[in-house]
Amino acid sequence: MSKHYKWLLIGMLSCAFFFHQADRALFGLLTIPIQDELNLTDVQIGWINTTLSWTLAAMTVVAGFLGDRFSRKWIITLSLIAWSLMTVCMGFIGGFIGALFFRSIATGVGESFYAPSAYALIAVHHKETRSVALSIHQAALYVGLMASGLIVAWALGLLGSWRNVFIAFGAAGCALGVFFIWGLRDNDSRRDAETQSESRDLRAAAPPRENSALSDGLRAYFCNPSALCATAGFVAIVFVNNAYLFWAPKFAAEKFAIAVGEAGKGVMLWHHLFAFAAILAGGILTDRFVRKMPRFRLGFQTVALLCGAPALVWIGRAPSFTSLLIAASVYGVFRGFFEVNTHASLFDVVAPQHRSTAVGLLNMIAFFFGGLSGVAMGALSHSRGVHGFEIGFGVMAAAYALGAALMAFSFFFTFKKDRVLE
Repeated sequence: MSKHYKWLLIGMLSCAFFFHQADRALFGLLTIPIQDELNLTDVQIGWINTTLSWTLAAMTVVAGFLGDRFSRKWIITLSLIAWSLMTVCMGFIGGFIGALFFRSIATGVGESFYAPSAYALIAVHHKETRSVALSIHQAALYVGLMASGLIVAWALGLLGSWRNVFIAFGAAGCALGVFFIWGLRDNDSRRDAETQSESRDLRAAAPPRENSALSDGLRAYFCNPSALCATAGFVAIVFVNNAYLFWAPKFAAEKFAIAVGEAGKGVMLWHHLFAFAAILAGGILTDRFVRKMPRFRLGFQTVALLCGAPALVWIGRAPSFTSLLIAASVYGVFRGFFEVNTHASLFDVVAPQHRSTAVGLLNMIAFFFGGLSGVAMGALSHSRGVHGFEIGFGVMAAAYALGAALMAFSFFFTFKKDRVLE
């Protein structure tokens, strides 16, 4: 295998992650025209969001278990094709039940299989460059979310309806999935690794020995205090991200009486632009300092949560659209600083043979509890209007503070004992 493949892999997976996140943003950006045509309430929209998160939570642990045992190439490829097909189906729905099934359940099942295999595969190929590699991959998330606002505004004008936007996005994702059949390499093809260190890492990604069981992966995660503290921080991130992604465009449009296209473009572009810059800078910074300070990742994430909390309060109380965009940009910086290390921090305390399972469990818990923000925001908006959104952003700030406290506990008391070197 070419020594450059590890970076080619990052490029291919980043393309997949772009579609993963841009697809996720579509519904939030198109909420108002979807509601207008299908006569959906804010509570129903909230349940679509929450059901998606709970579907991801239910399936991602299965995906993680399978990712430690079967071909990651095919898990990633089939996942991409499956969720893209379900996005195409969104263009043909007729009401709430169709949206709930195709957007939340079917799409959620497809998306859930991507992350555990993708992150574990990246960790296999990148050891000394792990944070940089993960930061590049994570940056694709922000490119997808930034571009989604611009693409939706352009596509609505070109294609004429929100239905056609879903169909076009899904078709593009399917085309990328077909390319992956030939372009993405299976784990088993990496027998010609050049160094002993790489060889050890590659063997870690292969299917485990026959005596390995799901109980081993569960024990490696749930009996690991540092892994659970890392999960607490990620729950806070997902709780806030879900609500922001689904509701920020509508909140800005209603509070400042501006067009939904302008609101969506603003809240997506500026927030994710600053998060994109932060995640790239954070990856380089982390890899530089973590060699001498093993707890640097953990401390960096804790500070990011603490600093992000006031920005969330600011978003809810912003007196103007410009002020909201500045607050969203600040929130984006600290979100990026946290997310660059989400999986690297988990891998610092979980052995290689259990990493896909650990990512699955991490996502299961985060999406289950984080998904509650969608229906909670919908209920607040339904009962209190714009003021309900303002209350919701205050609640999200409190979630950040709680996550920071639990990660600080790991920093001071558990990380040194739980750390693994591979």
